Amino acid sequence: MDVGKYNLNENNILNFSPEEHEIAIATQNLEVFYGKKQAIFNGNLQFERYRITSLIGASGSGKSTYLRSLNRMNDDIAQVKGKIIYRGLDVNSPKINVYEMRKHIGMVFQRPNPFSKSIRSNITFALKQNGIKDKQRLNQIVESSLKDAALWDEVKDDLDKSAWALSGGQQQRLCIARTIAMKPDILLLDEPASALDPISTSKIEETLIELKKKYTIIIVTHNMQQASRISDYTAFFHLGHILEYDKTKHLFTTPKITATNDYISGNFG
Repeated sequence: MDVGKYNLNENNILNFSPEEHEIAIATQNLEVFYGKKQAIFNGNLQFERYRITSLIGASGSGKSTYLRSLNRMNDDIAQVKGKIIYRGLDVNSPKINVYEMRKHIGMVFQRPNPFSKSIRSNITFALKQNGIKDKQRLNQIVESSLKDAALWDEVKDDLDKSAWALSGGQQQRLCIARTIAMKPDILLLDEPASALDPISTSKIEETLIELKKKYTIIIVTHNMQQASRISDYTAFFHLGHILEYDKTKHLFTTPKITATNDYISGNFG
């Protein structure tokens, strides 16, 4: 079968899977449909725990659709078939409590979306909703989350000021802090630095490299330099197919298939 001008029979994802460490989450035969249009075909990936995996590919290749499927963000807009295996459970099952599952698989979106509340309340709002009322514990979580997101030193004296007063890069790190305050196992990030300047982008990247000590991170990025800088593994998407998946250093230096080589060398299309 051809995908565009590229042949799926070349060496691809089926010949590689991480084996060195525990698998945090995996998909088996994942397919996503928007009405009659199929957006993801036969998505089989395994994500190694405490590693950063980048999903790359052209606009419309399916990488964001795939990412959003991992914590059921596509439920109301698409039909998702196949299995999403997390801790031995298929989280794509209708029996799964989606809201509880998202405490374990958190997500940060492309554009910063802080609540119209104080910096402190952005962190504590969901915690309070989940029954944490002790002020000392809340303060500890606020501090630890902001430290993990590399934001504490910049805001520790302004915690009761509006989150909207922060810069775009600070807002995005606040959104990361808000997500990790719930102590998830996995962090999903959909182009988290695409709207940021180079300095803010660098801070986000440094933050993610530190966070992988505690979290499994899966990031969609259109920035191939970013993928090569921060990720341990990279998956290349094209027209809804995962054509190649490998250690980042291998995929960027010795890609196995023509489509991947064309994409990373700028000869794509």
